Amino acid sequence: MNIRAAQHASRPGTTSVRAIRIAVLAMGGEGGGVLANWLVELAEANGHLAQMTSVPGVAQRTGATIYYVEMFPDAELNGREPVLALMPVPGDVDIVIASELMEAGRAIQRGIVTPDRTVLIASTHRVFAIAEKIALADGRADESALIDAARAAAARLVSFDMQAVAEKTGSVISAVLFGALAASGALPFDRAAFETTIDHGGVGVAASKRAFAAGYDTASGRQPAIEPVPLDGPLTKPADEAGLAREAARLFAPAALQVITAGIARCLDFQDLAYAALYVERLKPIADMERLYGDGSAKLLTETARYLALGMTFEDPIRVADLKIRSERIERVAAEVGARHDQILQIREYMHPRLQEIAETVPAGLGRFLLKNKLARTFVQNLTSSGRIIESTSIRGFVLLYAVARMKPWRRRSMRFQREQVDLSAWLATVAETATRDCVLATEVAELRNLVKGYGDTHARGAANYAAIMAIVPDLKGPAAATELASYRTLALADDTGVRLGAAIAQRLSRTQP
Repeated sequence: MNIRAAQHASRPGTTSVRAIRIAVLAMGGEGGGVLANWLVELAEANGHLAQMTSVPGVAQRTGATIYYVEMFPDAELNGREPVLALMPVPGDVDIVIASELMEAGRAIQRGIVTPDRTVLIASTHRVFAIAEKIALADGRADESALIDAARAAAARLVSFDMQAVAEKTGSVISAVLFGALAASGALPFDRAAFETTIDHGGVGVAASKRAFAAGYDTASGRQPAIEPVPLDGPLTKPADEAGLAREAARLFAPAALQVITAGIARCLDFQDLAYAALYVERLKPIADMERLYGDGSAKLLTETARYLALGMTFEDPIRVADLKIRSERIERVAAEVGARHDQILQIREYMHPRLQEIAETVPAGLGRFLLKNKLARTFVQNLTSSGRIIESTSIRGFVLLYAVARMKPWRRRSMRFQREQVDLSAWLATVAETATRDCVLATEVAELRNLVKGYGDTHARGAANYAAIMAIVPDLKGPAAATELASYRTLALADDTGVRLGAAIAQRLSRTQP
């Protein structure tokens, strides 16, 4: 429904004037408050009375707020004062603006998006919820289902990845949303009125107008003329890494190259160029198996490359420390909490490394000594029993984590590194051998490595479940073998204690043993 026409009819068959009702759903750091204030200023500067309220909440990602704006044309007041609502009412909202796809889903769930009235403007990017992040496998919500639901729930949907547009233009998503709203025609104001509103803001005007224009063009179906904002530092990768990428393009099927290229970059970041080259070398036999026994989809190679990269870049204390002190991580946290440049940001990390993790991180000889010597073992356990809080943004905390991160050259000598390489080699050999008799089953074997992840207790439980399933792989035969193996993997991911998996394997053994 066109809001310009609809604003004069509260329901079909009536002629009473009604306010234009807008709900903005945004998370912390996305400029939702700025967008709501722009809407109020836009309305007041163009002959409308406007009111804005906000209701803060929690979205399991960062603070989420619903900003609610009502605007009423001054020409229709006739000396009277309209009654404006303080919060959106299901079935009565004209425009819903969602800064992220799950926020659009929340709006639909609340009933404030309706097919007879609402224009829904939503970014299709995702900020994952806690439940999605802690899932043992891929716990992400189905994005295509969310978009289909949005399309069905709204009178009209305007959607694209607005966060990507914001990043390319060096601005924030609120300006892109403002541009998409202007292009939608859902408000009775022209483009110039929107741009004037941004001008009056006085802060970050150039970047905001650049993002507004890109959002307007994209929502209008035109290719935006975006000039990327220059980044600090070199934009090109080292020549040796580029050469390794070219070698991968020569060796492997195009369908798997995106995953393999990402794997090369991940291994290089984790260790060094030689380690990334080892990653490529390990994939060659799998590529051969794919060519000989695959169906042309390159699925076996793709999944093996995915989980090989994850397995080779395991999360030990060295990597955890490295990730926590990276400047981009600190900048991301600052953006998420909305810290200004004149404010001090403090980040406190709860660290609780176990004796096993410490022993596996130091050189193998020292690690074995820590595990076997009672006095040394007791000393380390007493030292780490309660964990500790480290302020990574303080000099002391940063130096401590930096010292751990700088142990990267020693990693190859650690117990954990050596054990992981042996386990990965055995897994790759099983994948290759299984492919000679059943390529679909081999792909399932490749995906089994998804069970081995994280660190501490999570890693220990996942590794135990993985070992239990791998032990029965040689006995799986026949057309239903891949389906059976997939069922065991599903059980392990659904119950990390291994109880359900153990019962299923025991039941299988009772059927197969004489």
